[in-house]
Amino acid sequence: MKHILTCLLFLLPVVCLAQTPIVESLTADYLVNPIGTDIAHPRLSWKIVSTEKNTLQQAYTIVVATDASFSSGKTVWNTGRISSDSSVLVTYNGAALKSATRYYWRVKIWDNHNHASAWSKPAYFETGFFNTTDWTASWIQPKQDSARLQPALMLRKQFNASKKILSARVYATARGLYELYINGNKVGDQQLTPGWTEYKKRLQYQVYDVTAMLQQGDNVIGAMLGEGWFKGELAYKSNWGFWCKNLALLCQLQITYTDGSTAVINSDGSWKSTQNSPVTLNGIYDGENYDARKEIPGWAAKGFNDAAWTPVDVINADKKILVGVQSVPVRRIMELKPIGIFKSPKGTQIVDFGQDMTGWVRLKVTGPAGTHIRIRHAEVLDKFGEFYTENLRGATATLNYTLKGGGTEIHEPHFTFFGFRYIAVEGFPGEIKPENFTAVVVHSDMAATGQFTCSDTMINKLQHNIQWGQKGNFLDIPTDCPQRDERLGWTGDAQVFSRTAAFNMNVAPFFAKWMKDVAADQFADGGIPFVVPDVLQTNHATSAGWGDVSVIVPWTMYQVYADKRILQTQYPSMKAYVDKIIKSAGENRIWKGGSVFGDWLFYRPGIYDFSEPNGYTSPDLIATAFYAYSAKLLSQSAGVLGNTADEKKYGDIFESVKKAFIHNYMTETGRIFADSQTGYVLALKFGLVPDSLKSKAAAYLVDDVRSRNNHLSTGFLGTPYLCQVLSQNGHAKVAYDLLLQKTYPSWLYPVKMGATTIWERWDGIKTDSTFQDKGMNSFNHYSYGAVGDWMYQNVAGIQIGKPGYKQIILNPQPTSKFTYAKATLETMYGQILSAWDVKDDQMQVHVVVPVNTTATLNLPQARVEDVKQDGKPLTGSPVTDADGVTVQLGSGEYMFSYPWVQVKEPVKAK
Repeated sequence: MKHILTCLLFLLPVVCLAQTPIVESLTADYLVNPIGTDIAHPRLSWKIVSTEKNTLQQAYTIVVATDASFSSGKTVWNTGRISSDSSVLVTYNGAALKSATRYYWRVKIWDNHNHASAWSKPAYFETGFFNTTDWTASWIQPKQDSARLQPALMLRKQFNASKKILSARVYATARGLYELYINGNKVGDQQLTPGWTEYKKRLQYQVYDVTAMLQQGDNVIGAMLGEGWFKGELAYKSNWGFWCKNLALLCQLQITYTDGSTAVINSDGSWKSTQNSPVTLNGIYDGENYDARKEIPGWAAKGFNDAAWTPVDVINADKKILVGVQSVPVRRIMELKPIGIFKSPKGTQIVDFGQDMTGWVRLKVTGPAGTHIRIRHAEVLDKFGEFYTENLRGATATLNYTLKGGGTEIHEPHFTFFGFRYIAVEGFPGEIKPENFTAVVVHSDMAATGQFTCSDTMINKLQHNIQWGQKGNFLDIPTDCPQRDERLGWTGDAQVFSRTAAFNMNVAPFFAKWMKDVAADQFADGGIPFVVPDVLQTNHATSAGWGDVSVIVPWTMYQVYADKRILQTQYPSMKAYVDKIIKSAGENRIWKGGSVFGDWLFYRPGIYDFSEPNGYTSPDLIATAFYAYSAKLLSQSAGVLGNTADEKKYGDIFESVKKAFIHNYMTETGRIFADSQTGYVLALKFGLVPDSLKSKAAAYLVDDVRSRNNHLSTGFLGTPYLCQVLSQNGHAKVAYDLLLQKTYPSWLYPVKMGATTIWERWDGIKTDSTFQDKGMNSFNHYSYGAVGDWMYQNVAGIQIGKPGYKQIILNPQPTSKFTYAKATLETMYGQILSAWDVKDDQMQVHVVVPVNTTATLNLPQARVEDVKQDGKPLTGSPVTDADGVTVQLGSGEYMFSYPWVQVKEPVKAK
């Protein structure tokens, strides 16, 4: 007995330790240890790990200090013990933050089981410049030709660090794109800096920790400038130099020595530059010409003789528009090796990387000096196996490389990117081998958060394509496509995909940055451009479904991340847009002429084929529906922000638009004008159908789908909500039939045709293997991938109960067409798991609920007496209704099982 007691006492600390919560994954405004934030009140978040079920945070303490020791003299904020369950986006409210200062922070929490965590490991955030006067550097402009095509520009400055260095930071930006070098080495791992914004009003700067790159004594800082979006061709190759025709640099290096003294190395008139660059041509659409024979060894290192270089000019460019980067940087994310190297029937040498992607290739080659290699990029091959680039339109999308000779040469382009799966190689010396080419995948470095799998391999391939469509087009801004002479921030595309995007990846900082540009580009009358940044300049034109990005995306981000700040920041823009529609629509509340694009690229049969309905939806119906929806979301946003007057005002406007919609576009039987799928979908999704007519309107929608032999006829605006509306109105079986349709038009038709991303058109490649209109036929265009939202929310069943997934709804909708489905989602609280599996007539539902959240789980077609929870009879207070059993859960992992009889299809979504 004594021996047993001794063992129990020995195990007791281990048990207690296992139940002690752990605080981890600290972030400041979604970012891990960010450097260069200019947010005066950053928001701090953390996750809690506990093995004990039903764990909630009861209180927390945050300490912020200027030293990692957290000594009292260095503390700028100590909350003390705060009774709160908040662990997401807690606003810093300490002493005013100083520019160019690192702040360390840590947190501890107490849970509802009377356990206290240890202090978390310290995290930090480092500020940039809060004031324009913090900039002591000058804008410098190298001597250059104000020509459409010019070499990249190279600049350098030699300086002396006279003492032992404690720390050093570079603050830099450019008019154009820039790369920085210190003592011959590239600074940082970011690509295509400073990114793309509305340059006249917002220009980002980056901050780099370069302490390890400097040495006591002589040093050199260098920079290379490329055209990028600032000067290069944009918008169908119809313009160049949209913001300015000259490139410039702003660079400030701040050094702190170990004795506490400081030194600042500024961009100023002492810098020198040259146009004698090996990058002889660069552009977003054109690609790059690189002549390695023109390389200048040691140009960014000490000991180089720059006597032949030309002094730069100091210019008076605006610094008030400079903003710290609050989004995630563009980086090299992964690499792909060739899956095939072959010659086309006409003899073109082709390398296949197996995946339509965005980025570039790294070339590795040995050959004689002067050898010229030409590398073209394409998404697809034609029906004969030939390289196909006609859909690139005016984009040259080519890398030209000239060898310097003398050994192995390795090259990646500097100021461009390509959308491609295949490359065509000309002039390569010798036989091409897999090690000669590596595809480098480049996009905004957003953390992956969501995964979805099921028993159907084609649906898994569709999910793969959805994710790769996002990877290919979330490159600092949400582009429509990455390959042709466009690559613009189309607002409608981003709007329809934003919820799906937020499942796949953490897009909160990405959209927060871009939405500020949406507001910056907003017209004086409240209208929103078709693209942001607005390089089309379409005479202040606005289109329903596109302009609504100003309302829908902030609301979506609030729902997914519980981020009130994006609502606060964007609210003036949201309100101005809805007020613009109110004025345009007038007293009758019908927004005539408000839709420029209609239900863009909706399916239609041949233009002269009248044998079936063509899916056409009245543009005015679309405009009025979005008018109502944005008014509703604006009202709800006002409620969240405590603006009760606006909440009522815009709520009343929604009701009046709804009344006008019913009067003008609905019959008493529930039929909607034009009888199109999109008409029914928008009306039902946006709450415009009276409760008494919802079932009838949904039945008409089903009739249309069935009359088309389970094919859709929707475009960019109707497609995202099609399956969702069907499920929400008791027709999940029809939604599944649509999802699993393999013939055109459908989601799986491109998969069947070999797609590795989402296509712009339902029939980008036709059934006879010919192509759609070459003038507009992208094979990497994410909009139709918005069906992913339904897959995650309905097939797997992960839904939002309260913003940010503080309260979760788990409502899987199984189907006989799958044997299992599983989704995981990394939320701000931790990972949610929802999975179901049918084996031997037993339904197994596996769920994980993160710490500091709760969940409502719906077990479809279950009876309380049959359900086993973790192998035991169900306890608690389950609720039974006609659809199954509902269980309330706290945090933890659970397994439920019960008999499954395939007698009825998925039930109505709750």
